[in-house]
Amino acid sequence: MKIICIGRNYLDHIKELDNEVPKAPLVFLKPATALLVNNKAFYIPEHSNDVHFEAEIVLKICKNGRHVKPEFASGYYKEATIGIDFTARDVQQACKAAGHPWEIAKGFDHSAPVGTFLPMDNLITDGHISFSLEKNGETMQRGDSRKMIHSFDDIICYISRFFKLQVGDYVFTGTPAGVGPVQIGDVLTTHVAGQTVLRCPIK
Repeated sequence: MKIICIGRNYLDHIKELDNEVPKAPLVFLKPATALLVNNKAFYIPEHSNDVHFEAEIVLKICKNGRHVKPEFASGYYKEATIGIDFTARDVQQACKAAGHPWEIAKGFDHSAPVGTFLPMDNLITDGHISFSLEKNGETMQRGDSRKMIHSFDDIICYISRFFKLQVGDYVFTGTPAGVGPVQIGDVLTTHVAGQTVLRCPIK
């Protein structure tokens, strides 16, 4: 199982971090040890003083494939949820400044909590998915798949050019604006289609 992530896929998030708009999907990976399931607590790592939440639609890959064609892309995912891409922002900035890769800022242990997966048909309303993240009961992020620069199918086609998609892989599809820091005692919840799919206490 691998975790494939797409960065800078919402214009409002790109603007809030003053980043450039990528010409193609910005892809990075998290190791399997980043996965956090069953509403377990997230422990802030010792190597960062500025961990941020980033809520994202997460697709679960349901069949193997390489070089997927657009007309078949939707057949590679049947379920999705809302997960959190935790980012050690201070570490990421230091890595960027040095011209280094920033996996240590994104792929550290338990940096990828995922919620309960639901059938796509249960999540889509009028052809799109709306979702949100709350911190301590206050809505911090609202996202809508219509605002993604690269659609689900575009992402599937693109990443399958480089990595064989395998059953059980997860694809994080990017975060909207509103990302922010967490501290011990916070509780994050993610919501989609009127349901709470993830509860993540911060320790």
